[in-house]
Amino acid sequence: MKVMLRKNGAGTLVVYVPKKDLEEEVVKQADGEAGKVLTLANGWELEFSDMPEMQDLPKTVEAKRLS
Repeated sequence: MKVMLRKNGAGTLVVYVPKKDLEEEVVKQADGEAGKVLTLANGWELEFSDMPEMQDLPKTVEAKRLS
């Protein structure tokens, strides 16, 4: 699924999922089998095979929902 990554005013990483109209803060980052795994405040886990650099945000990228 396509998601947008950005930093909020407090400097926290935020993920926006347009198809679900969902915007959540990232509460945990870990390395997964195929790339970086981000855990959102609502419990979702998204895996990113091509995670952009933080200075390149905001950016739309492809993510896979794990849970």
